[in-house]
Amino acid sequence: MKLITRNTDYALRALCYISKQKTVVAVDELVAKLGVPRSFMRKILQQLKKKRILDSFKGQGGGFRLKALPEKINIVEIMRIFQGQVSLNGCFLKKNICPNRGKCILGKKIRSIEEDVLQQLKDITIASLL
Repeated sequence: MKLITRNTDYALRALCYISKQKTVVAVDELVAKLGVPRSFMRKILQQLKKKRILDSFKGQGGGFRLKALPEKINIVEIMRIFQGQVSLNGCFLKKNICPNRGKCILGKKIRSIEEDVLQQLKDITIASLL
């Protein structure tokens, strides 16, 4: 199981870089500094803009800057944008709803672990990664 996907990783790196610059950052600068393929970077930045994490500016001197404060952006929020609902508790059978779902001891333990992990991830913000 991979907790953080490539797109989430690229997004976090881009957000950290943009946050450090405190100005509008061009896509080409991000691509050069982070070593991320341009096509991936553009898609990631557009999704972050759509979710109101970034502002974008067109034309000469255009690019992206943070719309939200770095202290207000947490890893879980970014993971949900690129990975959907964060869940560690998928039943291994997956096809049918388990009749023991409410009674499953393993499921209860995993849900408890999941809650702890999500809370710890929510505490990690872009500001804390700088």
